[in-house]
Amino acid sequence: MDVKTGLFYIFSTVLLLAAFRVVTARNPVHAVLFLVLAFFQASMIWMLLKAEFLAITLVLVYVGAVMVLFLFVVMMLDVKIEGVRAGFWKHFPLAAVVGVLIIFEMSALLMGGFKVTEDPSALAAQSGVQVSNTRELGLLLYKHYIFPLEVAAAVLLLAMIAAIALTLRHRKDVKTMDPSKQVQVKAVDRLVVVKVSATQPSLPLQVTDTPSVENKA
Repeated sequence: MDVKTGLFYIFSTVLLLAAFRVVTARNPVHAVLFLVLAFFQASMIWMLLKAEFLAITLVLVYVGAVMVLFLFVVMMLDVKIEGVRAGFWKHFPLAAVVGVLIIFEMSALLMGGFKVTEDPSALAAQSGVQVSNTRELGLLLYKHYIFPLEVAAAVLLLAMIAAIALTLRHRKDVKTMDPSKQVQVKAVDRLVVVKVSATQPSLPLQVTDTPSVENKA
């Protein structure tokens, strides 16, 4: 067994353990952290497959942005663990059916084997042409799969607009300002001059003679 195969088994083992802990962790924060670890291991496997662009994109987008957002949301929501556990056995039959179906499909795919093709970088090296994974991925994505990409972008945009529309609430206890009305305001409308009668002079201070201690004595 060479080094590459050994690293693949190590990364795959850690990936499976992290994915298992994502499902079984009782603390939501721990589940998110295990999910971050799972993404890192998947990125390392992609590096072994010489898909550097996908590996870096997975770390930058999911680990650097999405998972950090998930972590902040989970920490701010203060999820009640007791309420989450209450419906576990209620949804367990459906989850078990979905899990068995996924295991069956993955087993059928792995038992069928993969068609090993020649490495395009090796063929390019033999012909003296430089091959870039990023360039080949861009040509494949924006040339052959441009229509599915546009459909996916439209669906994501629609989902974002729907999420904003569903969560937008107009609170009555918030004081908001309209910039258009602020620009149209005139000093006459804001400044009110009130006439006040002249102030009366203060009365003179009356000094009373108090007998001293010696006089009393």
